[in-house]
Amino acid sequence: MNNLGFDTLAIRAGHEQSNFQEHSEAIFPTSSFTFKSAEEAAARFSGEEKGYFYSRIANPTVACFQDRLAALEGGESCVATSSGMSAILAVMMGVLKAGDHVVSSRSIFGTSTILFNNILEKFDISFDFVDLSNLDAWEKAIKPNTRLFFAETPSNPITELVDIRLLSELAHKHNALLAIDNCFCTPALQKPLALGADIVVHSATKYLDGQGRCLGGAVVGDKKIVGEDVFSILRSGGIAMSPFNAWVFTKGLETLSLRMKAHCENALALAQWLQNQPNVEKVYYPGLSDHPQHELAKTQQTGFGGIVSFEVKGGKENAWKVINNTQMLSITANLGDTKSTITHPASTTHGRLSQQQRDDALISDGLLRISVGLEDINDIQNDLARGF
Repeated sequence: MNNLGFDTLAIRAGHEQSNFQEHSEAIFPTSSFTFKSAEEAAARFSGEEKGYFYSRIANPTVACFQDRLAALEGGESCVATSSGMSAILAVMMGVLKAGDHVVSSRSIFGTSTILFNNILEKFDISFDFVDLSNLDAWEKAIKPNTRLFFAETPSNPITELVDIRLLSELAHKHNALLAIDNCFCTPALQKPLALGADIVVHSATKYLDGQGRCLGGAVVGDKKIVGEDVFSILRSGGIAMSPFNAWVFTKGLETLSLRMKAHCENALALAQWLQNQPNVEKVYYPGLSDHPQHELAKTQQTGFGGIVSFEVKGGKENAWKVINNTQMLSITANLGDTKSTITHPASTTHGRLSQQQRDDALISDGLLRISVGLEDINDIQNDLARGF
């Protein structure tokens, strides 16, 4: 499989036929597996013999998804988890210990901030938050006990970017690992491992599925950090992905490249249209020439993504009016669906943050985020026009 193209890997990687020689990937909805003897059972549990014995630890359907995503990301190992947040938790618990320090970008998913500040700090893991694109700020935040850099690029929701290659060089210079949340781009548009990152995190719930059907997450990297350290958290912590969800994500990967190209095309057209709307104060989209990291996006990504955020004049009141006056767009905080979704980050995805935290992340009361779907672009624009 090493010499095959991305789309071929997305369709065929990871599939090992059973003795029934099925053409489509099978679902193995079993909690456990039987053994031919007590000796075989002992060998499986000890790791002396390869094979399945309990689905919390390994399952053929989950393994197919893991191997396929690892192939697409260019990683050696993948661990599938029950959600995107559990994937981030597994990384933190797998590579950190009490007394360690993490430098994170402040423009991340609101729940990630809550996880870091309110939960992990109780276990004596400390965090400092910096502006994503400011490499000097990253360097100034480093401490002797810094063990990990964590960043979303593009960020949620204002699509800010960081130079992954330069950030990885900085992290490695100070003996820290770099973890990149690749949710917005997916490996169809961006390969963080190839740019120097050590770990890639996904919410499979989003674009990897593509139709909003299941919850799931994934961590991709090398055999030691991900295959052993992160996997140990899944094995003992029980945050495993279900076989059915893994099968759904596996089928979603087959069309990932096609879908991401279509999302990018629609998102760029919508962002350009929004720039000409009198009720819009500012548009955030890496594909626009006035985006601060537009040139970086052109070199680091093969597409600009499907997320467009914009500031509505008049603050929260008018932003809510836009949402409430639409008729087709789905009012939901999820993203990555074929259906376009619209949300007000300040009161939903980032609603549990303090006002200061939202201000620091540039999440104003007038900000709206659209996950641009695959509907006819004229229908998306007309629905927003109704909102305005």
